[in-house]
Amino acid sequence: MVPGINGLTMHVLEAGDPGRPALLLLHGFPELAYSWRKVMLPLAEAGYHVIAPDQRGYGRTTGWDDAYDAELRPFALFNLIRDQLALLGALGIDRLHAVIGHDFGSPVAAHCALVRPDVFSRVALMSAPFAGPPAIGSSARAPARDIAADLAALPRPRKHYHWYYATRPANGDLMASPQGLHAFFRAYYHHKSGDWAGNDVHPLKGWTAEELAKLPTYYVMDLAETMPQTVAHEMPSPEAIAACGWMSEAETAVYAQEYGRSGFQGGLNWYRTRFTGTNMEMEAFAGARIRIPACFIGGARDWGVQQAPGALAAMETRATADWRGTHLVPGAGHWVQQEKPAETVALLLDFLKAA
Repeated sequence: MVPGINGLTMHVLEAGDPGRPALLLLHGFPELAYSWRKVMLPLAEAGYHVIAPDQRGYGRTTGWDDAYDAELRPFALFNLIRDQLALLGALGIDRLHAVIGHDFGSPVAAHCALVRPDVFSRVALMSAPFAGPPAIGSSARAPARDIAADLAALPRPRKHYHWYYATRPANGDLMASPQGLHAFFRAYYHHKSGDWAGNDVHPLKGWTAEELAKLPTYYVMDLAETMPQTVAHEMPSPEAIAACGWMSEAETAVYAQEYGRSGFQGGLNWYRTRFTGTNMEMEAFAGARIRIPACFIGGARDWGVQQAPGALAAMETRATADWRGTHLVPGAGHWVQQEKPAETVALLLDFLKAA
């Protein structure tokens, strides 16, 4: 536990010699620092000091307010950058070899790189492409809200998961999952993984209800269902669970235990900031590009790579100035560093060691 981190006491996992070049690994939702467990030791053995915090609102990090009506500014992107800078300062790290972000940790890593290239030397983004900082005046127009009415009006009425995660009932729905938290996590992780047969990924033509409705229901849900109900339809069989080589029952239990204790509201508040204009400070960087070396790693069966039409191409061409490559790991879904850790480590080491 590291106290005094921008108002937090931050739970941090570490591996490797503190005298080695440092890597900062930022998890997403619904994940934890624990989500990096399969890559931390190999990266440390390759000569790095590896640091993985439970981010604000997650796991065993404390000092944040878990009320739905709490002030959202502590969960804004700019403050999440402050969290990482404060952690590095507490650890005595002036310059980081790389920041690596997965899922919702990807935009945090991207904005760290954008705002403080003097601290973050390179950035690897995983599973969630970064299309660039928000345009002036755009922060109060959440894409999910813009499309909500059109999705609800479809012949099969739908809703975007960002919109759902921003609602007051979402945390209670998740905590009271009828199947129990363990089964919820098993189904949720399976549904978004390379194991689920429906993850046949392809680019979408545009941000329209008709195109977004092609996404699986974990992204564009049926209007009347909660997320636990949504993923329950895809609960793997006992045989499939026993055959799952990347997520054991004991590992699933860690997520159920940790979220059962902390709840989901901290992570859900990150989604809520997209609807409230809370991230408007980032508009000051409108049009700016990440100028340090950058790469992207995702699963070839991960709809997260394509869920925002055009974002992948924008990241490669407009949002970055020193692009080092896009890598889609065969067979992997959304949880690429957990599903295919050896392939993920190999790609990261190639990027980290390049001139």
